[in-house]
Amino acid sequence: MRALQLVSEREVRVADIPPPPPPGEGEVQLKIRVVALNHIDVWGWRGMAFAKRKLPMVIGAEASAEVAAMGPGVTGLKTGDLVAIYGAPTCGRCRPCREGRDNHCEHPRGVHGFHLDGYARDYANMPARNVVPAPEGVDDIAAALAPVTFGTSEHMLFDNAQLRPGETVLVHAGGSGIGTAAIQLAKKVGCTVITTVGSDDKIGPCLDLGADHVINYRTDRFEGVVRKLTKKRGVDVVFEHVGKDTWAGSLLSLRRGGRLVTCGSTSGVTAETNLMMLFQQQLRLIGSFGCRMGNMVDVMEKMAKGIVRPVVDTELAFGELAPALERMEARKVFGKIIMRVND
Repeated sequence: MRALQLVSEREVRVADIPPPPPPGEGEVQLKIRVVALNHIDVWGWRGMAFAKRKLPMVIGAEASAEVAAMGPGVTGLKTGDLVAIYGAPTCGRCRPCREGRDNHCEHPRGVHGFHLDGYARDYANMPARNVVPAPEGVDDIAAALAPVTFGTSEHMLFDNAQLRPGETVLVHAGGSGIGTAAIQLAKKVGCTVITTVGSDDKIGPCLDLGADHVINYRTDRFEGVVRKLTKKRGVDVVFEHVGKDTWAGSLLSLRRGGRLVTCGSTSGVTAETNLMMLFQQQLRLIGSFGCRMGNMVDVMEKMAKGIVRPVVDTELAFGELAPALERMEARKVFGKIIMRVND
């Protein structure tokens, strides 16, 4: 079967690999439908794995699939079901897993497409407990964006930052995949949304998604504009995933007692923090990684009801990955780049 493999730094190839065996106990065999690209794919392509891995490795960390076969003991699914795939194999036995806090699993084995073979292949066997059925009204593109794009944003805003209706939130990189998701999710619960972008051509699309104010951070100091927009009060929540370049300004943008939630560091992993401001302003800094499978259920229900929608920049044919990763690295994308594997 076909697979898209990372073979060395910045080199991805279409390969012919053996198909998986019949699914074992508690497993499903999945026919992969759509793979969505994320910045974690850019990191892997650059060789930034941060953990042991073996090349060649199948790429792709976020995907939807069709159930092609089921192993013994699988319930709640049937052949032909459209599913979203959780991005990391969890143990299913530790206390966090039993409590539905999947991304706190005490025995993680890595992330598919980054440390482990990912989803850019025709078929894959996965534990049935790591797939989430898509409700009626959710297509394979929308389901592909549930695990990372929308699931991450839902987890950050509501599980971690505890965003409430009527609050003001600053969403960084509004043209990114999770940025487009966060704008919609926050606006739909009645929040005022301020977002940053890196070029003027992204201002209109962000306004169309529901943003109330859009700041080009290349031409304006966003923290100054935020203070003016909020009459010097600051925002209740900062949705941060850029890292070093925006960290100091993000802290300055918060009101007293405000919450900053972060899931990424695309501009650098190390940043200075003014500790006096942190404790005097009683700020709360919250780290967030991935999502719970329950978040995937929630966001697909919202997509089925038309509350939020996927934003697709480009749809690729199988194998056209390197140019897409270059565009993502240059931040020339609005929304998501997706790759269709099978119809």
